[in-house]
Amino acid sequence: MSTYPSELKADLPLIKAHYADILCQLVEEKGVSPLALLAEAEIRPSVLGHPDNMITVKQFVALNRAALKLSAEPALGLEYGRRLKFTTHGALSQAAISSDTIEEGLKVLIKYFRIRFGYMDLTFYTEGRDAVLELQVQHDLQDLHVFNVEVVMASIMDVNLLLFGTRLLDGGECRLSYPRPDHHEAYQALFGEAVRFSQGANQLRFRKEFLTLPLALSNPVARRVAEEQCEVERRHLESRFSAVGRVEQLLRSVQAGRLPGLEEVSERLGVSARTLRRQLSAEGMKFQALQDRVRHERARELLVASGLGIDDIAYRLGYSDPSNFGRAFRKWEGVSPSAYRAARR
Repeated sequence: MSTYPSELKADLPLIKAHYADILCQLVEEKGVSPLALLAEAEIRPSVLGHPDNMITVKQFVALNRAALKLSAEPALGLEYGRRLKFTTHGALSQAAISSDTIEEGLKVLIKYFRIRFGYMDLTFYTEGRDAVLELQVQHDLQDLHVFNVEVVMASIMDVNLLLFGTRLLDGGECRLSYPRPDHHEAYQALFGEAVRFSQGANQLRFRKEFLTLPLALSNPVARRVAEEQCEVERRHLESRFSAVGRVEQLLRSVQAGRLPGLEEVSERLGVSARTLRRQLSAEGMKFQALQDRVRHERARELLVASGLGIDDIAYRLGYSDPSNFGRAFRKWEGVSPSAYRAARR
């Protein structure tokens, strides 16, 4: 079961910088300086240099607002969505299009959707003769609601058109929760006449018999590899929401010396020590055990990969007495630090 909360913290780095880079390229074509856009969102240009870098929800929201304002393009969401080709989404798209049928591909898409769109939910179900993809935006930023829905719907529909042409529009439609916008004619290129506004939900509907259509790029090996990568990314992101994950991340950020205690960690996480202890307990973990886990991992790394002496490693891990480190390490590994090092070398 997913541990994503219903309300995401704005300071969590959940969005790949690659998505910001594509938006910057789009607005640059409209005469807007990418540097001006990044400045408004407080994103360093260097962050866009690597596709695996992450930006926070707050930064991405600010970037979207700035792009809409500076470009003065009301249909920017639809244009941006069409720029997000299936290759943009990496392992997520690869896993979906490598499936055997549309239905299997959709199930993969639903399962891992939030590793790319962290503040949106996508569900899939059948209703009568229709197969339904329904999108829900998990925030209350009303000024960006239409933009966000346009981005996702346009991206999904553009991939559908690439794989199946206009077949899925035969008897299908796009239903949108908001009133018809002034730029409604821009929807025609993607959805033709099959678009309905003020429907109370955001849905892409097509005939459910299409679910069995084969995917031309089906590849079981490619799908398995891509799903494994999606699972790694999902676990990494979900760890940011758990108390254990947040404490471990903070402890691992300390490069050398004494690891911070419960009081210091709770202060840096913005909660009371009592609350943090209770949160950890609810997840079956104690703070001391997390400290020991991080020390243990770092001790093994230093013993194998560094030329530091045993006493130096003990001090680097925060032990004032090297003998205490030796006792702790024997408890972890069953051998002394020097014996462990000798065996690994």
